[in-house]
Amino acid sequence: MTIAFFDDPDCLAPPLAVRRELPSGGFVLSSPEALQPHARCIGEWLERWSAETPQALALAERDAQGDWRRLRYGELRAAVGAIAQGLLDLDLPQGAPVVVLSDNSIDHALLMLAAMHVGRPVCSVSSAYCRLTRDHAKVHGILKALRPALVYASDAAVYAPALASADIDAVRVYGQGADTQPGARPFASLQEQPERSDVMQAFAAIRPDDHAKYLLTSGSTGQPKVVINTHRMLCANQQMIAQAWRFLSREKPVVLDWLPWSHTFGGNHNLNLVLRNGGALHIDEGRPAPGLVEKSVRNLREVQPTLYFNVPRGIDMLLPFLEQDDVLARDFFARLRMVFYAGAALPQAAWQRLEAIARRVRDDPVWLTTSWGATETSPAVTTAHWRLDRAGVIGLPLPGMELKFVPNGDKLEMRVRGVSVFPGYRDAPKQSAEAFDADGFYAIGDAGFLLDPARPEAGVVFDGRVAEDFKLSSGTWVSVGTLRVKLVSALAPLAQDAVITGHDRDEVGALVFPSAQGAAMPAAQREQVVRAALQSLRDAGGGSSQCPTRVLFLTEPPSVDAGEITDKGYINQRAVLARRAADVQHLYAEAAGAIIHSSQETRP
Repeated sequence: MTIAFFDDPDCLAPPLAVRRELPSGGFVLSSPEALQPHARCIGEWLERWSAETPQALALAERDAQGDWRRLRYGELRAAVGAIAQGLLDLDLPQGAPVVVLSDNSIDHALLMLAAMHVGRPVCSVSSAYCRLTRDHAKVHGILKALRPALVYASDAAVYAPALASADIDAVRVYGQGADTQPGARPFASLQEQPERSDVMQAFAAIRPDDHAKYLLTSGSTGQPKVVINTHRMLCANQQMIAQAWRFLSREKPVVLDWLPWSHTFGGNHNLNLVLRNGGALHIDEGRPAPGLVEKSVRNLREVQPTLYFNVPRGIDMLLPFLEQDDVLARDFFARLRMVFYAGAALPQAAWQRLEAIARRVRDDPVWLTTSWGATETSPAVTTAHWRLDRAGVIGLPLPGMELKFVPNGDKLEMRVRGVSVFPGYRDAPKQSAEAFDADGFYAIGDAGFLLDPARPEAGVVFDGRVAEDFKLSSGTWVSVGTLRVKLVSALAPLAQDAVITGHDRDEVGALVFPSAQGAAMPAAQREQVVRAALQSLRDAGGGSSQCPTRVLFLTEPPSVDAGEITDKGYINQRAVLARRAADVQHLYAEAAGAIIHSSQETRP
């Protein structure tokens, strides 16, 4: 790869945008390029590659012995066909989904693809609701809302306690341990019969607006909403990405990915990108967590992906390994085309550290990029398909998408309309209607602005969540998303994430989840580093709303049960503040452990 990659229109579409002013204020941004024809349904990708490249690697995962279990496209199509036949033979209730309650795996993919191949919607539910908690109330509520025809879980020893007490009438299927659960079926039983003609008859009957998937919103309070994803949404979104990332037409992606398929980033953006373009997905059993990130490091050495996707938390945990091991860094960057982050904003310090590692082990610069979207947009609305100088820019609208900017207080709220936007929430007409404005734009709840108002093609800058922002007692607005990224970057490498405090108070503060380095550093030394970081923010300007005066390092990690963190590593600011109200009081009472940096010199 050479630097010419960034300027080659055969590799990346040039950044272009059309701005249309609105008479009521605000404007709409869109791509001048029309969306090209796309697949009718997800299964068309599998049909294509099983015919054209049946021997090409499709999926791989570690087996119990640590070796790679591999499935080629021809083998993948044969297994999907057999399982699809097994689903049809069960004569499941019409329209009721298949639910997968497990981590990513080849069997998970097989069942998911088989269900969609015969027009049966599928919903992957986060395994964290069973694996990381003893309280099954949330997963019970989810299953009750989904009303599944069939529920699959990989291991009865892990998932049967939650399913046994769930009030649902569904076929239960286990990858292991089915014989220990009365009435349960082993996963292998779905593949006992050969595929017959009714599989392709059901496949031919699928229409673009049929439901392909149901995905769950994060749901920090109450039960998550069930988001409808149609075949048209998912297929159109991949076509949009392919028109921006033109190199995909001649370079089959090689991906190593841990991101859960219960979320749109892993399950729609990444998995579908591999399937749409005939690439290979290696399922990473690692996670951005102590004791698990080491597994990802091992896999990166062996796989050497061409495209790398992660959330900022995952990149932050990988950085120390790359910085301390040049051999690993060379293996990681050996054939890497791109490092892509999403799910949260990337601190500039992490961006700079990653670029420094790349410069040390390769001649060509690494392409750091991102995208922006939501579960309801399947997911990409924008992508940055050009070389960026720093974090913050989220790209431009993809072909077929419109991005409306509406004045909202001191910010511009972003709203979305286009072919990959969802039709609504399942069985929730009131919530569905409330999600859209009078012009049919989905109100996503995020804010943004143009990097250069005179040159919209320079891109859109993410400006945080509208609902997360708050006012100080002075009436000054605090932009939480912007400040959080600045603070985590200033505290690098001590902070893994931060929650901004100060609603109706005189000063901004922060609760900080420490990184491994931050937790290990002696308290006196850490206090010195923090004071210097807070002073650097003050010296950079920005006024009281962007200059925290106090920080408290938390000793308890974010809780999955309390909704403080998702299994892809996103911190829910509201949930943390609600659960840790005592810590906020502790912070402003200037009690022991709180690091206070005088605000006397802070400009109003």
